[in-house]
Amino acid sequence: VAAYKTFRDSAVFTTKRLIVRDAQGLTGKKVEIYSLPYNAINMWSSENAGRMLDINAELELWTRVGHFKVKVGRDIDIRALDRLIADCVIGGGSA
Repeated sequence: VAAYKTFRDSAVFTTKRLIVRDAQGLTGKKVEIYSLPYNAINMWSSENAGRMLDINAELELWTRVGHFKVKVGRDIDIRALDRLIADCVIGGGSA
């Protein structure tokens, strides 16, 4: 449905789930992958990038098993991303 990428991380919205690639550490060689079905997401929030030092916008997701943050570049339309997650979570993943 949609894909977003930052310097080291990425998030892919499929028709059924959100797949997040989270590179960690200084080198980014340690990679963690999250696969979140939309029906497991209980709540979300979004935050646009600030003006000066804040370089990323953020999408936060709460599920039964934990809390996840997805950072996206400041050039991403965070409100469009918010609508996408709403369509996927509330609309049953048919975005």
